[in-house]
Amino acid sequence: MTDLKIGAHVSAAKPLEEAEDRGADVVQIFVSNPQSWKKPVPRADAEALRESPVDFYVHAPYLLNLASPNNRVRIPSRKMLAQTVEAADLIGAKGVVVHGGSVGADEDVEVGFERWFKALDSFDVTVPVLVENTAGSGNTVMQNLDNYGPLWAAIGDFNVGVCLDTCHTWAAGADLTTAVERITRHTGGIALVHGNDSRDPFDSHRDRHANLGEGEIPEDLLLTVVRDANAPIVVETPGEPEDQAADIAWLRERL
Repeated sequence: MTDLKIGAHVSAAKPLEEAEDRGADVVQIFVSNPQSWKKPVPRADAEALRESPVDFYVHAPYLLNLASPNNRVRIPSRKMLAQTVEAADLIGAKGVVVHGGSVGADEDVEVGFERWFKALDSFDVTVPVLVENTAGSGNTVMQNLDNYGPLWAAIGDFNVGVCLDTCHTWAAGADLTTAVERITRHTGGIALVHGNDSRDPFDSHRDRHANLGEGEIPEDLLLTVVRDANAPIVVETPGEPEDQAADIAWLRERL
C-alpha cells in the first residue's frame, strides 16, 4: 500500500506551496468561501493546478444541504453544487466532496434520497460528486452507512463516489472494522478517505477532528479502515503545516 496517495486539506491561496510544505501527494481545497453562497471565482492558476503532479479534490461549502425540506436552502444548494463542480473541473479536480445533509425533523430519511437525485439531475456532473458520511444523528441522511444502499439506488447512475471520513464513522457509532465492506456492498468501493482521528468518544455524534494517534480512535481501527478502503487519503487535522506533515508521515510509516 506504499503507493497510496496521501495529503491534506489546505488553504486555497497557494495550494501547490502548501502541498510542498507538507510533503503531500494530494490536496483538498475550497474553491469558494465555505460559509457563503457566493459563486466560485475562476482561478488564475487553473492551468498550473491542472498540470501539476499533485492531485486535487474540492470540498463543497458547508452550507449545502441537498436534502433540506426548505426550498430556500435546497435550491441554492443545488445551484452552488453545480457551480462548485464547474470550478473543480477547471482545475482538473478528481472529485467534489459533499456532506449527505439532513431532512426535516418530521420527515422520513428516504425523501433525502429523492432530493439528492433531483439535485444531480439538474446539471452536468463533469467531476465525480463524492458523498461523505456524517457524524450526526436523527434526521441526517448519511450517518447510517447502510443508507448508501438506497441513496445509490437513486443516484448511482450519475458520476458519483464515496468519501469515507474515519472520524465521522467513529462518532456515528459505526463499526470501523466493517465500514468499508458495508459501503462497498452498496456502491462498489471508496473513492477518497478523510483520515482523521477523533477528539471524542465512540458514538458521540460530535465531529471534532484530532491529529492521528492523538485522539480516541484506536490506531489499529483507524488503519484498518484506511487499508480496507485502498483509496487516496486526505487528512483534515488541526494545527500548522508541520502538524499535518506529521500526520501524513504517520500514515506512510504504518502503511
